[in-house]
Amino acid sequence: MSMFLDTAKIKVKAGNGGDGMVAFRREKYVPNGGPWGGDGGRGGNVIFVVDEGLRTLMDFRYNRHFKAQSGEKGMTKGMHGRGAEDLIVHVPQGTTVRDAETGKILTDLIENGQKFIVAHGGRGGRGNIRFATPKNPAPEISENGEPGQERELQLELKILADVGLVGFPSVGKSTLLSVITSAKPKIGAYHFTTIVPNLGMVRTQSGESFAVADLPGLIEGASQGVGLGTQFLRHIERTRVILHVIDMSASEGRNPYEDYLAINKELESYNLRLMERPQIIVANKMDMPDSAENLKAFKKKLAENYDEFDELPQIFPISSLTKQGLSMLLDATAELLAKTPEFLLYDESEMEEEAYYGFDEDAPAFDISRDDDAAWVLSGDKLEKLFVMTNFDREEAVMKFARQLRGMGVDEALRARGAKDGDLVRIGNFEFEFVD
Repeated sequence: MSMFLDTAKIKVKAGNGGDGMVAFRREKYVPNGGPWGGDGGRGGNVIFVVDEGLRTLMDFRYNRHFKAQSGEKGMTKGMHGRGAEDLIVHVPQGTTVRDAETGKILTDLIENGQKFIVAHGGRGGRGNIRFATPKNPAPEISENGEPGQERELQLELKILADVGLVGFPSVGKSTLLSVITSAKPKIGAYHFTTIVPNLGMVRTQSGESFAVADLPGLIEGASQGVGLGTQFLRHIERTRVILHVIDMSASEGRNPYEDYLAINKELESYNLRLMERPQIIVANKMDMPDSAENLKAFKKKLAENYDEFDELPQIFPISSLTKQGLSMLLDATAELLAKTPEFLLYDESEMEEEAYYGFDEDAPAFDISRDDDAAWVLSGDKLEKLFVMTNFDREEAVMKFARQLRGMGVDEALRARGAKDGDLVRIGNFEFEFVD
């Protein structure tokens, strides 16, 4: 089994805020001591941090749940509970993070040390010292902590390389990588020897350097999942220049020009924007019989079928085995990289808008529906958060929650929908009777 893993689905849960406390001063020489309960501490965030030492998402195969600690409860003497430490999760460079439910991209982590909060911890609940007023100098009210954010994430690793080697299986990509870099990919005389992307650094004679990725061989239908399919096509997306390796000896019995068209079709079918990347055609295995004749026919066919307004891609005849033509190829690649800008991977429509952690004033505060047992069901982010943060062990807190519902217009809305005295009203698992 391959030890390379480039996708993973995980669940993250930020810490809940600590509950506020109800307490009163009881010193002997402090008459009418008053409230003294402190606030709860903040729950821990879940933070992704890029670690350049990681190369795969393998760690997420065995650990799919990440939960930060909750904040401490408030204490007496007006002391706040301690905030929880953030949970740091290390991810490799090139990790794209999506919300699994919406499909929106949260962030693209590409720089070493880059951080991103994927789940925000809940704020601590207020203690009763916060609710003291001249009318109610000794309140027995406190809040529960706010729930931490919980979400399911889809992680996708796209390796960071300046140049990508593409082509059919057994055209010599791995051999080419092994002779131009210090990488040691597995090389064999059979299809799909390469089953994981291999990465190596090239240093040209002029001192230029760039990263090259040998990507597993493509076949027709790869963009629809045939063969290794889209499993590794995603890694081409980060590259700025594509080296299209073609077996000019036709040793597999295929036509080199047909190979060229087939691979480009797969790239285009997977992501049309891949065709924006400049390509250099690498005519490999020129030490083999018939290669020179095949290259001549390839160039003729390419010129005949290219749009007169388009610039023909550069073609470099090489032999990975005898190292013929490699220096010219590498110099041309470095030169093309120098004038090729970074490509934007994602449209704004794919990115999740910056999160707003308040309430949307335009959004309805609550929704009313009817359950199968004829009970009225109240829902809505604002209402449900008020409910979760209410301490139902305290009568004053319950009365405060009832006043909040009335202030939101819940009573009037239920009455308008036909609710009668004694009807059952449900919020989550909590039930109470409607009183008209």
